[in-house]
Amino acid sequence: MSQEEATAETQPLTTPSYSPDGSNDIVKDVVLWKRMKLNASILVAATATWMLMEVYQFNFLTVISWVAIFVVASIFLYANMLKLLGKEPLNLSRLELAEETAPRMANTVRAWIEEAIRWLFRVSTEEDYPVFVGVMAGLWSLSYVGSCIDLLTFIYIGILAGMSLPVTYIENEDKIKRFMEWLREKYKRSYELIDEKAINKIKSRMMNHNGKEKKRE
Repeated sequence: MSQEEATAETQPLTTPSYSPDGSNDIVKDVVLWKRMKLNASILVAATATWMLMEVYQFNFLTVISWVAIFVVASIFLYANMLKLLGKEPLNLSRLELAEETAPRMANTVRAWIEEAIRWLFRVSTEEDYPVFVGVMAGLWSLSYVGSCIDLLTFIYIGILAGMSLPVTYIENEDKIKRFMEWLREKYKRSYELIDEKAINKIKSRMMNHNGKEKKRE
C-alpha cells in the first residue's frame, strides 16, 4: 500500500470546501422542496416517529433501539454480502468527526441563541406597541396550544407546516402581501382609535379631579 493510499484511508470525513451558509442552503432547499428525496425522507421519518409514539404509544427509548437494531443488522448483512461476492470490505477508517465540525455546530447554535435574545430585547425595548401586542398575543396563543397538545405532536405539526407554508406563500405571494397590508392598516386604525379613546378618558378624569380639588379650595 502506498503512502497516498494510507493517508487517504486515515483522512477524516471532511468536505473539501466549506461555506458558512451551507447549512442554511440545505434548510432553504428542504423548505422550498428542491431536494425531493431529502424531503420525502424527512416526512417519512417524522410521520413514522409520530405514529409509533402517539398512535401506537411506543416509548422513545424503544423506537431508538429499534432504529439502532435495523441500522446494525443492515450494515452486518451488507458487509457479509460483500465478503460472499468477493469484494473489498467496508472501509471504516474514515468514519471520524472532523475537528472543525464541533466548533461549527457550536457557533451555529450560539448564533441562533444570540439572535433570539436580540429579538426579545428589540421587541421589549422598541416603542412599537403593535409589534409588542402582536408578539404577546402570539406567545399567549402558543401557550394555549401547548396546553392542548403534547410536544411531539406540536413538533410534527411544525415540520409539516414548515415544509408546506413557504411553498404556498411563494405561489400566492402577491395576494398574501396585499392581505397583510390591509390587515396591518386595519390593526393600526383600531389601535389608534382605542389609544385615542383611552387618552381622552384619562384626560377627562384628570380634568374632573382637578376641578373637584379647586372647588374644595
